[in-house]
Amino acid sequence: MNHRPFGLAFGLRRAGRRTNVALLGTLVAAAVTGGFAFAAGTYGPARLATIAHGLLGLAVVLLAPWKTVIVRRAPSLRATSLTLLALVVICVGSGLVEVFGGYGVLWHLSPIQIHVGSALLLAPLLTWHVLRHRRQRLRRVDLSRRSLLRTGVVAAGLGVGYAALEGVGGLVGSASASRIATGSHQVGADAIPATNWLFDTVPLISPEHRVVVAESSYSIPDLASLSTTLVARLDCTSGWYADGEWTAVSLGALLPEEQLAAAASIEVRSVTGYRRRFPITDADSLWLATAYLGQPLEAGHGAPVRLVAPHRRGFWWVKWVAAVQLSDTPAWSQSVFPLQ
Repeated sequence: MNHRPFGLAFGLRRAGRRTNVALLGTLVAAAVTGGFAFAAGTYGPARLATIAHGLLGLAVVLLAPWKTVIVRRAPSLRATSLTLLALVVICVGSGLVEVFGGYGVLWHLSPIQIHVGSALLLAPLLTWHVLRHRRQRLRRVDLSRRSLLRTGVVAAGLGVGYAALEGVGGLVGSASASRIATGSHQVGADAIPATNWLFDTVPLISPEHRVVVAESSYSIPDLASLSTTLVARLDCTSGWYADGEWTAVSLGALLPEEQLAAAASIEVRSVTGYRRRFPITDADSLWLATAYLGQPLEAGHGAPVRLVAPHRRGFWWVKWVAAVQLSDTPAWSQSVFPLQ
């Protein structure tokens, strides 16, 4: 009887160019879908991006044995290649921890922050790795009927695997069963973390702070007197969300209608210089909040006034608002994610 090695039965010996092309395409697609998952705030796009990102993560795991064979053929391994491998392992591992373990903080970092951070570090190393090695180009045979059929079978297998993991997570009661469309996990309304975007730090703001809205200036008591209460979901890209009651006034009630009609976007700027630009049509769904759960905002949460944008992810909720201005620049012209 001919006993072939177990790995040979799965074609591991043939691992090579196609494996490299597939892995590169998978990693790039995973980065793109991950970015969409971060940026999307509405249910439909967020769910599609999150599922696609999860499937691509499983594809990386599936391709690992084949890539291992290629690595073992190399005459020597460089430190940068080993670092690249380590970052891929950390990226995939932290993603799994985020999905099944839920939100948590270790050394001031959540699993999703480790996941994103390792992906950002991975990008330049992956570029270097690709440029250093022989170009791995698509060939006509890669698009043959047989190849496309194999790809379809693999994709179907990934779908089954994804569904199985989701099902097992639900059966054992893991955090994956209760996460929302964007992948975030719920925290208590009274326990939301104080998170900042990149290099922002909590500023010291005078009690006499005033917010300029178009051509008018408002004190914090002015804004509070015009406010009402609303329940809004703060969905942070750190991996958590919370439903809480905010005391806030709509920008639609503060911005002059004639100026709104003539402008292209609404720019909200923080005292730190952080800013986000919104379409004019968002005016009635953007709010300036001065209190949360019936209490004045805390410094780490944007006191004395922050933006509430219920239909967008947390990095759109500008803290420590200094000014709201109407602009002729369209909202789409800004970077998808703030660069400061």
